[in-house]
Amino acid sequence: MILIKITSTLLLALFLMTWSGNMDKERKPLGVVPSVDLGKYVGRWYEIARLPNRFEKKCISSVTATYTLRPDGNIGVVNQCKKASGELQTAKGKAKVVDKKTNAKLKVTFFWPFYGDYWILDLGANYEYAVVGDESRKYLWILSRTPQIDDALYQELLAKMPSTIIKEENSEK
Repeated sequence: MILIKITSTLLLALFLMTWSGNMDKERKPLGVVPSVDLGKYVGRWYEIARLPNRFEKKCISSVTATYTLRPDGNIGVVNQCKKASGELQTAKGKAKVVDKKTNAKLKVTFFWPFYGDYWILDLGANYEYAVVGDESRKYLWILSRTPQIDDALYQELLAKMPSTIIKEENSEK
């Protein structure tokens, strides 16, 4: 576990150096998947890797996101993780689809009226994995229906991401 944290810190430092060097370069818009069946997308997802962020700073293991279809057409969101104390941290929110053509761009809130982008950048054919990020490239998650994924798939997902978002050196796994 300590090795993972050390590696993650080094990866973050490398990411920040790479990202700051690319700030002035024109970036291509991020693409999202062509279509998302929300009925298939809902359910439990396990976090495989992420770019470091302030709201998961205390999460050390067992990070999950559970999505449910709500009667009002929105999506219920329950994020959970274990903190160093062993305590389970839970955040409840909701998401709304903002791109009805693809269902791949959503806005998520855990504290109204503040919303953040939730863009589905990549998705397994059988909804077995997803890569989620935002237009600013500040946030990115690799999610899976299982607690671990094959390293070859992990490397493949990293290779697909634009260098301004994530590479293995930048992620917390």
